[in-house]
Amino acid sequence: MTPLEGGWRRTSILAIAGGSAFWLANFVISLTPIAADYRAALAIDYAPMLVAASFGGLIVGFGVSYVLVRFHERIPTKGCITKSVILSFIALVAVTVLLEVPARFFPGTSDSWRLFLTGLLFNLVRILALGVAVGYLYARLYVRRPGEAAA
Repeated sequence: MTPLEGGWRRTSILAIAGGSAFWLANFVISLTPIAADYRAALAIDYAPMLVAASFGGLIVGFGVSYVLVRFHERIPTKGCITKSVILSFIALVAVTVLLEVPARFFPGTSDSWRLFLTGLLFNLVRILALGVAVGYLYARLYVRRPGEAAA
C-alpha cells in the first residue's frame, strides 16, 4: 500500500467516526426543547435535518481528518485529541463565518442574535464531539506506543 492510499484510508476511517459522533451529538441535541424551538423558529423539518447532519458531519469530518493525517507532526501540541480539537475549532470558525452568519443575519429575521447564538452553541457541541472522536480514534489506531512492534 502506498502512503497516499494509506492516507486516504486513514482519512476515511477517521471521517466516518467523526461524522458519526457529529450525528449522534446532533441527535441528542435535537431531543431538547431548545432545539425544538430553534427548529420551529427556522421552519426546519426533523427528518431532513437528521439527514443533513449526517452529510455535514462527514464533510467536516473529512476536512479535520485529512488535515490531522496529513499534517499530524506539524500541529504544535502533543496529544492527538488536542490536535483534532484544535482543527475542529478552526472548522467551527469557518462554518460559523461561511454558513451561520449569512443565514441568520442577511435575511433580517427577527431575533437573529438568539438564533445565531443557539446555532453556534449547537455547532460547538457537535464539532467538539467530532474532534474528540477523530483524535481518540487516531491515537488508538495510528500512534505507536513505546514497546509496540511496527505493524
